[in-house]
Amino acid sequence: MKLNLEQIRGITLGVDRVDMVDGAVMFHRFTHEQEELYKIRRDDFYRKAFSPSGVCLRFKTDSENLYIKAEVSLGTAKDFFSFDLCINGERVDSLCNYVEEELPENYSPLEFVLGEYEKNFSLGAGEKDVALYLPWSVIVRMKELSLDDGCSIVPVKPKYRIMNFGDSITQGYHSLHPVRKYTTQLAAALDAQEHNKAIGGEIFFPELAATKDNFVPDYITVAYGTNDVSRCEWDEIKENCRAFLKNLHNTYPDVKTFVLTPIWRKAFDDTERYAMIEGIIREAAAEHDNMVVISGYDFVPHSESSFGDLVLHPNDQGFDHYFKKLYNEIKNLT
Repeated sequence: MKLNLEQIRGITLGVDRVDMVDGAVMFHRFTHEQEELYKIRRDDFYRKAFSPSGVCLRFKTDSENLYIKAEVSLGTAKDFFSFDLCINGERVDSLCNYVEEELPENYSPLEFVLGEYEKNFSLGAGEKDVALYLPWSVIVRMKELSLDDGCSIVPVKPKYRIMNFGDSITQGYHSLHPVRKYTTQLAAALDAQEHNKAIGGEIFFPELAATKDNFVPDYITVAYGTNDVSRCEWDEIKENCRAFLKNLHNTYPDVKTFVLTPIWRKAFDDTERYAMIEGIIREAAAEHDNMVVISGYDFVPHSESSFGDLVLHPNDQGFDHYFKKLYNEIKNLT
């Protein structure tokens, strides 16, 4: 049974909209207004906006098979990808363009093949909760999604929604499996639908925070700063941070917002610079009673082995640490 566009829309989480383009299904995590902002801002940011980070197809079914065919194209500077299949909350299989066991510790410079991929996933007998997590790194054109003929299919919707603003780390770089991203693990722990608004390379972008989605989230996370320190003067960082958080407060004044400071990175292991950016973030967030600042400096172990590129972007194990420490902080604040 090949699912039609309306059926796919009904089971898709983490999107503004799902549409059909040239016979393939496209998933949009940003609103049209937000996409247009990035179209003006930077060409590579605009392309990254179309990668389906945080997007998940979730449903209950008694089908014993799930078949997907998708065309994947360059969405970020990284061309490795994985579609992760979870059954009853556990990852059981993936469709990847790499062999995980053969990857070196630093897999960032490697090149991988894009194009059309397909796979039939075995789901097993009986009714089960199925979740297919889409890649954070590439643009996906879903050409087919099929289940067994005559099977049941019932959408599963989490209780809450969480919106995540940030840069490459929040988008998912360098997780091999999208289900291991800290935002995806956090959403699952909170029984929330992930709405990922992160763009690799981004800094505090006040205009983005002034836009509204067609829903009000239950939680928001904000995680910028590491690119700001690398690219901007301190006065500019302070202005952008203050304007972003002010706009976000005006857009969602009653939403609990967790503002995260940057994690450690080998590229500049300078505690003074971290103290300065954390101070700027704390000062700006203190102006809004719905915002709480959480220090991220020690979220990921200060070791190359926790990073997929050895310097900046966590690998799956690094993201596990990030999620656990962040979730413990949030549990104590809610």
